This record gives sequence, structure tokens and C-alpha cells, in this order.
Amino acid sequence: MDTRVTVVGVTDVGPDTVAIEFETPTDFVAQPGQFVKLSATVGGESYSRFYTLSSPDTEGTFEVTVGIDPEEAGPFSQYLVDLAAGDELDCTGPFGDQHYDGESRVVVLAGGPGVGPAVGIGERALADGAEVAVVYRDDAPAHEDRLATLSEAGATVFVLDGDIGEAVADVLTGAAGEQVFVYGFADFVAEAEEAITAAGGDPDGAKVENFG
Repeated sequence: MDTRVTVVGVTDVGPDTVAIEFETPTDFVAQPGQFVKLSATVGGESYSRFYTLSSPDTEGTFEVTVGIDPEEAGPFSQYLVDLAAGDELDCTGPFGDQHYDGESRVVVLAGGPGVGPAVGIGERALADGAEVAVVYRDDAPAHEDRLATLSEAGATVFVLDGDIGEAVADVLTGAAGEQVFVYGFADFVAEAEEAITAAGGDPDGAKVENFG
């Protein structure tokens, strides 16, 4: 659906990373792991970018997490960071089939901005009574508070800045109903698929969202 969304608030959640919360429009429903397209005109130019939901649901509000590279950030990234409660922009979606769908055990492998869907899926799955494991690789982690809360609630959480192979081998069980999710840029996706294979898993069975 195409709609306008209103900002509820913008929160710093890590180095050069913010979470933007929006009021949920009427009839808008999305699952954690899906993504939306946000659009706005900045300085007379039209911009659109895709962002994966980082909230566990869309009841009342929904959230996306935006990472900003200070050396490469363009006008639209800065526009998003500077949003305030009450601001509006265009939203299209949701999109994507690689989302949480009520699986009994979820294993989320996340690189960089993949932490957004990782926390959203983890929180939703725990709320549904599922088992949760998250392997997150970033040298400047975001959403550390939510990851810590997931761990305290019973999830297995690894936050790493190097090789993920050992952690992936630790969390993959091959149990019935286990679903692996991979979110990140192409190099991380390739590494994650290699780690899944090395651990005896099937990368073709993973739900993968490659950010390019």
C-alpha cells in the first residue's frame, strides 16, 4: 500500500544509528523481516530508500532502523536522522517474503544493518513462545539494549566483530521447525551461507535478504 506515515520519535540506538518509530496507518500490517520504501523530497530532489522493520509487530506503531555512514551519508540519510515527532513522509509496502512466519525456532544471522530485523524477529518469536538465537556481526554494534534484553529473556545471542563460523555452529541444531534467517550486505550473506554449510546446515533453506 502507498500511504503517508507520521513520525512518533527518533532514538539513537548505536554509533551513527537511529531507530525511527512511526504511527501505523489504517490497514497497514507487516511481519518482522519485511521492509518498506520511505520517500521524501529533500532540497528539491526526490529520494526513496528501502528499510527493514525492526519492530516485532505493527500494532499502533512500527519501527525501522537507519544506519548512517558519516563519510558517505547523502541528503536523504541526514533528512531521516533529523526527523522529529509529527513529521510526515511517504511509505510504500510492506515488501519481502523472507520474514518470520511463526516458526518454532528461529536462528537469525545478521551483519551490520541486519540487526534491525534480528531484534524484531527475536522479540516477536520469543513473545510467541519460540526458541531464538541471534548471531550479529558488527564492529560498532547497535541495539545493544534490546539484544541484552533478548538474552535475559532466554535467547542465545552472540555479538561479534570477527568470524561467525563458531557461533553459527553453536546455534544451528537441525531441530524440526528450525528456520535460519540471514540479513546483511552481500559479503556477509556469502560468509553466513558458508558458515551454515560448514555447520552441517542447508543454506538453500535459509530465508535470506541481501542488502546489496
